[in-house]
Amino acid sequence: MRITASLLAGTMLSALLVTPAFAQAGPVETAAPNAPDQTPAFEGQSRASQPEVLADVSTEVVAEGLPHLWAMEFLPDGRMLVTAKSGVLHIVTPEGEASEPISGLPEVDLVGQGGLLDVALAPDFESTGRIYVSYAEPREDGNGTAVAAATLVLDENGGGSLEDVEVIFRQEPTYDGELHFGSRIVPTEDGNLYITVGERSDEPIRDQAQELASGLGKVFRIDPEGEALPDNPFIDNDDALPEIWSLGHRNVQSATLDGEGRLWTVEHGAKGGDELNRPQPGLNYGWPDVAYGVNYDGSTIGEGITANAETEQPLYYWDPVIAPSGMAYYDADLIPEWQGAFIVGGLVSQGLVVLHMDGDRVAFEERVPLEARVRDVRVGPDGAVYAVTENPRAGSSTIVRVAPEQ
Repeated sequence: MRITASLLAGTMLSALLVTPAFAQAGPVETAAPNAPDQTPAFEGQSRASQPEVLADVSTEVVAEGLPHLWAMEFLPDGRMLVTAKSGVLHIVTPEGEASEPISGLPEVDLVGQGGLLDVALAPDFESTGRIYVSYAEPREDGNGTAVAAATLVLDENGGGSLEDVEVIFRQEPTYDGELHFGSRIVPTEDGNLYITVGERSDEPIRDQAQELASGLGKVFRIDPEGEALPDNPFIDNDDALPEIWSLGHRNVQSATLDGEGRLWTVEHGAKGGDELNRPQPGLNYGWPDVAYGVNYDGSTIGEGITANAETEQPLYYWDPVIAPSGMAYYDADLIPEWQGAFIVGGLVSQGLVVLHMDGDRVAFEERVPLEARVRDVRVGPDGAVYAVTENPRAGSSTIVRVAPEQ
């Protein structure tokens, strides 16, 4: 099978957007919050104003007619390695043509939010061919998020295979559910990995996000073989998983490093309460005891508190939600207005959310509408921003390039 995708065709997306040069005053979010009685803990923690000058960008369709994708990663030669949720890897050329499926992947549990999820290249990929994939792993009594390492061997036909596949991480406990697998893989310059997972959503199992003996609702830090790092915060705690970096997370599907190599995440809230955090070692980010927003049925989350002395405040939160998935730090030159900003994909907001930073606080928030659910975001080697959009009902995806208007 060869999937042919039209390049820069005269589609709705290719002519969808020209951002105005100047923003209207006030925040971009004007809808009523789901929890109107909750107030930010500090000024600018939510509903930041738009920047006065917006980037003048437009969109082009790079590839369409792809299977339902979850993630993408650029190869050194400019091609895109993409994960299809059904459990298939493809390589997509800059011209929009997808390869035959790459062989050698482990079996995935395609259930609910599960399937083949993230993909990342090791920092030494050019010499080793090493990559990582995360996925919902089928198990005898349920499933759980797993990460496998492998060697990607490219062939002369534009495809390839995975060799030396080894599972280096398994989230425990196993649970027979279909929600909140996470997950993002964030390699660091020294070759180690951050792994984000979910807390599996259901009550009462989601309470394990607060338990150090459980792998639910955590950020993990491991070496390339899956071992805990010796300076991890709970390495000497016999009652804790040594791989844990931080706890109290709900469902982290957005994660990246900033220009200083620090981890940042955006996690899904419930009905309100999406959070931007900079997870730090050993700290507790609250879920489900402390949270903004409300449950999907409108009831309070736990005791309905948004702060206590034992947990960290989000650096920024959204109510209503954007439903974040995918995240990139912009350090290229093509879009100078976005230098030093985080670009976050929005499933519900159906576009890109640009967070302009002032130190570790959000100074401004900008929205780039794409009129489609955004599942992943990457900065390309050309400095443009690439978004993977999805249509779950149709089981298809599109890759869109966002760059300055020519």
